[in-house]
Order: sequence, then C-alpha cells, then structure tokens
Amino acid sequence: MLSHLNTFLPRQSSLLMKCNFSKMFCFQCEQTINGKGCTAKGKCGKTAEVSALQDLLIEQLKHLNSVVHHAKENDVKPVTTYSDHFNLEGLFATLTNVNFDEKRFQKYLHKGEKLIETYLKNGGEKLKSVLHENGIQTADFSYSKPLKELIKTGKEFQIDLTEEKRPVTFTKELIMYGLKGGAAYLDHARLLGYEDTSLYHYLSEALQKLSLPVSEFSLESLLEFALQTGNWNLSCMELLNRANTESYGHPEITTVSTTPVDGKCILVSGHDLRDLKLLLEQTDGMGINVYTHGEMLPGNSYPELKKYSHLKGNYGGAWQDQVTEFAKFPGPILMTTNCLVPPPKKYSKRVFTRSSVGYENLKHIEGDDFSELIKVAKKEKGFKNTKKLALKDIIVGFGMNQTLALADLIIDAVKEGAIKHFFLIGGCDGAEKERNYFEKLAEKTPKDTVILTLACGKYRFNKKDLGVIEFKGNKIPRVLDVGQCNDAYSAIQIALALANAFDTDVNSLPLSFAISWFEQKAVSILLTLLHLGIKNIFLGPALPAFIDPSVLDVLVKLFGIRPIGDVDEDLKLMLKN
Repeated sequence: MLSHLNTFLPRQSSLLMKCNFSKMFCFQCEQTINGKGCTAKGKCGKTAEVSALQDLLIEQLKHLNSVVHHAKENDVKPVTTYSDHFNLEGLFATLTNVNFDEKRFQKYLHKGEKLIETYLKNGGEKLKSVLHENGIQTADFSYSKPLKELIKTGKEFQIDLTEEKRPVTFTKELIMYGLKGGAAYLDHARLLGYEDTSLYHYLSEALQKLSLPVSEFSLESLLEFALQTGNWNLSCMELLNRANTESYGHPEITTVSTTPVDGKCILVSGHDLRDLKLLLEQTDGMGINVYTHGEMLPGNSYPELKKYSHLKGNYGGAWQDQVTEFAKFPGPILMTTNCLVPPPKKYSKRVFTRSSVGYENLKHIEGDDFSELIKVAKKEKGFKNTKKLALKDIIVGFGMNQTLALADLIIDAVKEGAIKHFFLIGGCDGAEKERNYFEKLAEKTPKDTVILTLACGKYRFNKKDLGVIEFKGNKIPRVLDVGQCNDAYSAIQIALALANAFDTDVNSLPLSFAISWFEQKAVSILLTLLHLGIKNIFLGPALPAFIDPSVLDVLVKLFGIRPIGDVDEDLKLMLKN
C-alpha cells in the first residue's frame, strides 16, 4: 500500500512546539492542553509525578523487550509467559484515565526489573555480551530505587520534540499508542483464558523496535509499521470478540432499562465483562441489584449475563459525567477499566478498582473475591421511591452475529431503496462541546439511512427517537448499537459482509465513517481502519497532537482522512459516497 509513499513525503513542517519540560509532557489523548500537550498536570488528572513514572515504565518495557529479543535469538531459557503478561499489564496501566497511583507504578517497575534480572541470569555472560554489543544496558541502572528517584529518572524520558526529529518521533508515538490499545484488548481476552502467542510476539518485537533511536527509521518504514500494528490490532479485537462470545454467548437484541428500581445496588463501569459476570454470580440471591455504566452497557445483551434477574439495566451515560452520576448513585462502584476520573471525597470511599485501574487511597480488589464491595452495598441506602421515575429505555445487541442474521432483510432494503446510506458514528465521548457534532450529525441523517454505533460516543444520541425504517412488514431500527469500542471488529465484519453481498469493496459502499476519538484504544482502531484501506474517515473533535503535519499530509493524500467540520457540509460530502 505504501510502495510509492516517498513521492508523497513533504518537507518537514516549520511549526515548532514549545513546551515546559520541567514538570511533564504528555499528548497521548485528545483532551491534551491547547491541542499540543500537557506540561504541568494532565488534563485527565494525572500528576507530573505519575506522568514521569509512566514514561519510565514505557522505557522499561522497551528495555525488557530488547533483552527478550536478544535472549530468544541466543536460545536463552524463556520466561516469555511472564514478560508477555507484564507487557499487557504495564501498557494498560499507562492508558488515559486508567491508573493514577504512584505506588502501583513503583510495583510495576520492580516487577519489570525482576523479569530483566531473570533473563540476564538465564543468559549468563553470553547474553550480557550480546546486549552490550547492541548498546543495551545490563547493570548501570536499577528500577528498585526509592519512589522519588524513580520519578526524577522518569522525567529524563520525556518525548524529544526536537524539530528535525518530530515526524519520526511523533510517528513512533502513534505506534506506541496503537500498541497500548491493542494490549488492553489482549489483556481482557487473557483474563478469559484466550491467548495467542503470535500476538504476544508481535507486541514484544514492536516494543523492542521502538527502543531503537530515531536515526534507525525512515518515515516510510514507520508508516508501514503503523499499518502493520493496525493489522495486529484487528487480530487482537478478533481474539477478544471470540473470548467474549464463546464465554457469554453472542449479543442479542435487548431492551435495556435506564430506570432504577428500589433496593440495594452496585454499579459496574469499564469494559471487563468477566468482572461483571463474577459480580453477578457472587450477588445472586442476595437482593442486591447490579447496574452497568458507560462502556459496560452492552453487557446487558449477552445471554450468559442477561440471564441474571438482578442485572437491572444501565445507570448514567458516558465516562465524563461520572463525577455527577457516581455522587448520586446510592451504592458502591466497581471500575473494571478506563475511564476513571479522579474521584472527589464525597464518593471515593465507595469506589473499588480492578486490574490495571488505580488511584491513591481507593480500594483495589486483587483476586476474584468481591465480598468487601458487596458488604458496602449492603450498608449503603440503595435506591428508594423509584416508581416515580420513567426514563427512556435503550436498545442494544446488534453485534456481528445478530446483525448478520438480519443481513438478507437489510440487503433487500438497500436493493429496493428503503435504505439509502449507512453511517458509522461512534467512538469515545468526552466533555468538549465540539463533540456535539456527532449528536447533531446523527439527528440530521436522513430517515432512510441506518446508523451503526459503538463505544461511549453513542450516548450522544442513543436515547433519542431517531425512528425505524419500515420494510416488508418489518421495522429496522435506524440506530444499531454494535457494542463496546473493541466491537469495532463486529462493525468491520458487518461492513465487509455488506461489501461482499454487493460484490464491491467497503469504500464503494454507501457507508460513511464519523469517528470520535479520545484515548489509545481509539488510536489502535484508527490504525486498523487504515490498514484495511478504509478511506474518507471524518475524525474529531480534534486531530491527534502526535500526528505531525507532514505525516497528516500523507494520511490525507493516501486515505482521505479529514477533521470534522460543519455538520451540514460534512453530511453533504458523506451522502455523495
């Protein structure tokens, strides 16, 4: 795909980003300050100290996997299962709105050092010699230093913003963020017992490759690397889809109540369906109701989860509203993954974290025993006098299996003109007012079009009555909720099935993509879409700060990627496809 890429490479941009390096630098998410980078404190709430520890952990992961790379080449006794799992845990912890706890990062760094030491011990002098020949340190730095020293050291590994290095440096960061997103999906699958050593191998080799200096890369080779990472992430999402559906059944069309009922209650947020299942099992018959929140909404559509009568529905909306919503929820809250907003004291004692999620002084649940959380649920007041409420239900469950079961009906509707266009409007939500674009776009789509949606961006319009398409006695909902962000895999398979049915490719379908991004999972999905050659994606609310103008120019020329603009003008362009 990029064989003629060099003909598109422009001169490096003269734009110089000026940042204060004395505290921190982070630009991995969409909300980064002024669209350039957070330099004093993260907009997400992370401190400069946590940012430094995250930078150091990323450096350690590169270091570890450089050691692993050469250990494999020299037949050193492997401990790859442990290092592969550590790669997932470590990368996941550095995602936006996952872990804010300095001491947890210190533990990660200590764990990583032990893995490095094990490889060095198993490899002996031969491995050390090979590592030294390749410029890889083996003894001159310890990750077991006191926390303050680790923070100080971490600040030495901030991103190099030297102007002449920016296109390559930024593209390396783009790849790193894609790896972070895919690692999160692999970690979810792993917890369900689904693993693929080839995917672990790619991740390890990619981290090793990213440890190499800028001088080792051309921009063309890095863009190839980015698209390869998109292909890898497609396989990561496929593995997680298999893990979820084989564990809990295929999602099915389900009407989800958003009206709470009287009684004790627990709220489950994040993405980890396994945690939801464990909690449902452990609360069965206790008279405690369980509600989903945010990205956990699709959990209500899985047969092995919805069979529990005390799974009562969904409470609240997308992650950015949690400070208000959690404060009003009359029970404990389980954060299984991102997105965690730093909790105020008024409800922090009711928040429990899992897996890679962490925040200072929040209760963290190790293992699979939720008894402490359940104890809090019994003590809290729970919902009362809810009969007065009558909130709008949400229809979910249009995953790949369910939607393809309706394929003949949908295809006939297209052929006979009842459906004239498809939109994929989804991705991450956030607090910026510019994200209203996606709500307005959904509202303005013609009545003879269908919207596929996924991730928490759907909360912008999933309670709105956008109607149905009546066709041959059937009513096809205009909004089809495909699922969580990782269910982009399902959306892709639906698009490919439509393309196959009409004997064409995805780009030739009457299908438009409007993607709202926020964090690194969205980056991995974007790379997957680009790997598949999907063009003319409308991306917003702002373009990533880590995509250098010269790289953006290439992406525009090769893929037609574009920032969102005026809703009406964009809609006209979309409908021309």
